[in-house]
Amino acid sequence: MKRVSIFALLLLGVVFTLSAQEDYKDANLYFQPEQMPDMKRFLPGPPAEDSEAFKYDLAVYEHGKIVRATDQKAAAAAQAQSDNRLGNLCKQFSEPFGMEISQENTPEIYLLLRDGVITCVKSIIGPKEYYHRTRPFAYHKEGTLMPDREGMLHQNGSFPSGHTLRGWATALLLLEINPDRAEELLALGYQYGQSRVISGYHWQSDVDASRLVAAAAVAKLHTSKRFEKQMKRAKREFARLAK
Repeated sequence: MKRVSIFALLLLGVVFTLSAQEDYKDANLYFQPEQMPDMKRFLPGPPAEDSEAFKYDLAVYEHGKIVRATDQKAAAAAQAQSDNRLGNLCKQFSEPFGMEISQENTPEIYLLLRDGVITCVKSIIGPKEYYHRTRPFAYHKEGTLMPDREGMLHQNGSFPSGHTLRGWATALLLLEINPDRAEELLALGYQYGQSRVISGYHWQSDVDASRLVAAAAVAKLHTSKRFEKQMKRAKREFARLAK
């Protein structure tokens, strides 16, 4: 769990005002959800409660409780992940990317992330409803680091993790634009998911599955001619600003 402490200061306090609903409303999807890879067909579902995999989920959950009770930096990192908005993602990834990412400063990169990431995220709405997995805090009848979110998410499916998918997809897309910062971007993308485990909102298997779904979804994006054109624009914008 050392990574959590390393990124805590990066993640703390970066909140943006763009709501998740506005993210969805403004996005021009590259594919409709039914056109994206269906995780129900290429990945196993959440582990059964009598499986070794679920025992691991339980063990990681218990470890997360210890971490958030004893490591205030880790708690701060997980707290920062309570905001799942596009503007917040841009803020968080600006430092490892090496440049401020925003609608004003990098409009082409912002557009790529908006349409690309939201396309990926919408592809898991159906699977979340299909599996309707109980979240760990609800399963254990315990609190989380973000109690104000508990009521809203109590009945919302845990598998896969939407936060994790956003974070990992963002890291993969930005890596293509600035490959020299690959390690920094992937480290934050990884932490973005792990913080959901620490906070008590997701099982480890939710997070692990989401990274695979994100990779498949980003690969699908590359089959869109419009996406490829936008990626070229984003790369040119980065090259111009990085001079």
